[in-house]
Amino acid sequence: MVRGLQLVMHVTSVRKASGKGFTLIEVLVTILIVAIGLLGFASLQVTTLNQQFEALQRAQVTAMIEDMAARIRMNPSEAISGAYYGAASGTTCASLTGADRDLCEWNGMMLGSAAVKGDLNLAAPIGVQGCIEAGAPKSGETVLRVSMAWQGITQSAAPSESLGCGADSFGDDAYRRVLFRDVVVR
Repeated sequence: MVRGLQLVMHVTSVRKASGKGFTLIEVLVTILIVAIGLLGFASLQVTTLNQQFEALQRAQVTAMIEDMAARIRMNPSEAISGAYYGAASGTTCASLTGADRDLCEWNGMMLGSAAVKGDLNLAAPIGVQGCIEAGAPKSGETVLRVSMAWQGITQSAAPSESLGCGADSFGDDAYRRVLFRDVVVR
């Protein structure tokens, strides 16, 4: 009987010894699950950074549009005469006056001259373009549409056909972003 008891105890201890620790398969499955989780987290980080950059560009453009809209409202006589229609150019604005100066300073903002590091302008959205066009006239009022287009870094819905600013400038229209503001002058 003692011999039988020793055999049972030996088998039991072998079972207990083999039950301790993990098998190679369990370890590999665990590593796979953790890797998939980490890849998902990395994808979330990339998406978050892209959306944060898109929001930064949109905020910059919004500020630039509001700045030009305020300049136009402050100079209604030149706005009514059509002095604001045309391309913004130049960056040396000190000797200019009126609409020419406003357009020059707006061009400087689009080139990113608000934040400069060495010879590099840092404060402009990617490929930003500004457009000032005649808006839909109202009785006795002049309407100017101030719009800006820039290149997004991810695809989204293409802007409306009526928003022509920056059209055909960024390849696929799904990368083109456009904001506008209608300015009414009397």
